[in-house]
Amino acid sequence: MGQLALAAKITHVPSMYLSELDGPHKGCRQAAIDGHHEIGRRCRALGVDTIVVFDTHWLVNSGYHINNAAHFKGIYTSNELPHFIKNMPYEYDGNPALGDLLARAATAAGVPTRAHPDTTLNLEYGTLVPMRYMNPDRHFKVVSVSALCTVHNLADSARLGRALREAVERDYDGKVAFFASGSLSHRFAQNGVAEEFMHKMWSPYLEEFDHHVVEMWKKGDWKTFCALLPEYADKGHGEGFMHDTAMLLGALGWDAYSAGAEVVTPFFPSSGTGQINAIFPVQPLTASTAA
Repeated sequence: MGQLALAAKITHVPSMYLSELDGPHKGCRQAAIDGHHEIGRRCRALGVDTIVVFDTHWLVNSGYHINNAAHFKGIYTSNELPHFIKNMPYEYDGNPALGDLLARAATAAGVPTRAHPDTTLNLEYGTLVPMRYMNPDRHFKVVSVSALCTVHNLADSARLGRALREAVERDYDGKVAFFASGSLSHRFAQNGVAEEFMHKMWSPYLEEFDHHVVEMWKKGDWKTFCALLPEYADKGHGEGFMHDTAMLLGALGWDAYSAGAEVVTPFFPSSGTGQINAIFPVQPLTASTAA
């Protein structure tokens, strides 16, 4: 019998990688990097063997998908921000047995999901950036779930998250962490003024609402947040339409979840968007209205 040992909403801003490099932005995202180090440290202390990432940079137009390769290795350059992340080496081990288990469980729960073990699919940077700071020694196995879902219902993503949690607890012999890898509001700065918005929000309204959302999370007001999520994802230009967040909350119990979030890296603006690292304490699953 397995365990969901840790759950978190995490940033993956590419300026974290830029922050490592010599130049005008060196050190600019150290707080976010430190937050990833801390979350990785806690996963190790809890005995986590595999990290499952709901990746808002993996775009899919039909169904739900799991990158279930046994091994990942390559050199990554971001196609959307090649001047931020270029030639970044990576190497991690997968967990095909777990990925297959998760896909079968989600499908049985009514959310058709495919795991892809024999694939040339590369990992996206919603997975690669956090793994760079949490998993440099390949201590954890990695499973990546598509979460930039273009024509999907948030309710289905919540059901998928719950099914994955139940599968881990029922059928897996080990401890797992689930990460929703994506931002809060996600309105990028307009082209031509990106540099001046490197550390600013594009919209004062969205910045104010992001802070309001963080307070809801800290207070554990998930009933209110879950009711707001579809409109927040829409009007806040939610990254991946916030399917990563729906998956994570589905795994935690959706609107029946009641724990307050622990902010590890305080909210910060990045290139117009709102970012955070926050741990969501895992509670036993109870009845939920996610469906």
